[in-house]
Amino acid sequence: LHEAGLGFTAAFDKPGGFVGIEAARAQRGPGVLTRRLVQVLLTDPEPLLYHGEVVYRDGVVVGDVRAASYGHTLGGAVGLSMVQGGGADAGEPINSAWVNSGSWEVDVAGTRYPARASLRPLYDPKNERIKA
Repeated sequence: LHEAGLGFTAAFDKPGGFVGIEAARAQRGPGVLTRRLVQVLLTDPEPLLYHGEVVYRDGVVVGDVRAASYGHTLGGAVGLSMVQGGGADAGEPINSAWVNSGSWEVDVAGTRYPARASLRPLYDPKNERIKA
């Protein structure tokens, strides 16, 4: 639930709780998550993502693309990747500071392309367009 960034959808105060509430509560604290769903955007507009492409942070494999398409409003291929701290960062909590401090690449058909990564949506992350 929290790994996908959907913790806000759970009603932790629901009478009687829900299936998995204890596991979800255990993931609530800061610095707990070592796996997260991250959005990646290739900075080169030419290559396309499908799924299964390997994702690198600072030259270390941290995950793979699970779903992807071309983001016309973003100007490049965009995908969702479940990433996990690896190498020297093994077990380090994945938060926005960890995501923003890394150098990201995605391997597309044997070629590594630079990418941007974000825990928030790359298109309209503050919902300003939808609220206008």
